[in-house]
Amino acid sequence: MKIVLAPDSFKESMTAKEACMAMERGIKKVINSVEIIHVPMGDGGEGTLDALVDATNGEVFYKDVVAPLGNKVKARFGILGDKKTAIIEMAEASGLYLVDKEKRNPLITTSFGTGELIKEALNKEVNKILIGLGGSATNDGGVGMLQALGVSFKDKNNNEIPYGGGALNKIHYIDVSNLDKRMLNVKIEIACDVKNTLTGPEGASEVFGRQKGASDTDVKVLDENLKHFADISKKIIGKDIDNIQGAGAAGGLGAALIGFCNAEVKRGIDTVIEYSKLEDKLKDADLVLTGEGSIDFQTKFGKTPIGVATLAKKYDVPVIAFGGRIGNGIEELYSLGIDSIIGITPGVIGLDEALKDGKDNLEIAVENILRIITIK
Repeated sequence: MKIVLAPDSFKESMTAKEACMAMERGIKKVINSVEIIHVPMGDGGEGTLDALVDATNGEVFYKDVVAPLGNKVKARFGILGDKKTAIIEMAEASGLYLVDKEKRNPLITTSFGTGELIKEALNKEVNKILIGLGGSATNDGGVGMLQALGVSFKDKNNNEIPYGGGALNKIHYIDVSNLDKRMLNVKIEIACDVKNTLTGPEGASEVFGRQKGASDTDVKVLDENLKHFADISKKIIGKDIDNIQGAGAAGGLGAALIGFCNAEVKRGIDTVIEYSKLEDKLKDADLVLTGEGSIDFQTKFGKTPIGVATLAKKYDVPVIAFGGRIGNGIEELYSLGIDSIIGITPGVIGLDEALKDGKDNLEIAVENILRIITIK
């Protein structure tokens, strides 16, 4: 029997790699004569860096960069096994988890540190950079990132604008002449699972701003400021960065990468599937186990369990998905390749306890399912 383990991370509870290990422990409580293949996954957010570095025998590097509030943070990026491809999770430098809840304010948070990570990756002489756009604390349209790469955003007094989405309305002129020239010779791929445009009802501010600390009034200001940024950008670079799917990802970082860095947008899960060679590993499997922290109707929009299940369905391999939280709308997922969805939380418990005991709960859930599967 061959079982492929391809979970995403369970946010704030366990990494994808730790989830694989918990699943294996559960399996081995039931059967020993089994081939178990670990393929930690990600969909562009947390865990994507680790998943791709692990899958390709790459290496992780560290760099002190500017955090969302202007302080310093030690952020990671990876170089894949080919030595020519870098993987960056923007959340490492500009993530929401780096800002205490009471201090979250997208009017002042910056993506500058993400630009610093890109520069450090360029110093490794890569020719491709994969950038995961999940989990941002920012709503600055990627302006901070571009500033770190040499682009200048001047106000009407010819001064550089300050950090944050609240300052974008001050942009009077954009000078791209000092953009790091190495960016012209590197391919940028965005790993992203959202299709939001930059502004409007489905834009970065309206959809994601409040979870980053914005009030309703702030959301309106941020949206208007991003629109101002898009209008001036169109005049300077000749591109409409507003009405592009994915432009609103990571507080508009997608727009900056697409417009100023000629980035290509790809579904995050597709990128991880490609580089992890998941298809080769599961096509002759007897069973695939996947999962992530929350499974609900949104899972169908490019989340890891559906990406894995779609691929497994191609080879008629059954798929069981495990989730810390099982929400509404999961019925739709059964027609997309998932055969069973299992919640791992035992009874009514608090969130803190569920997160703390996640590994044990996943192990027990997998064990229980394997006991059912192996009944003769």
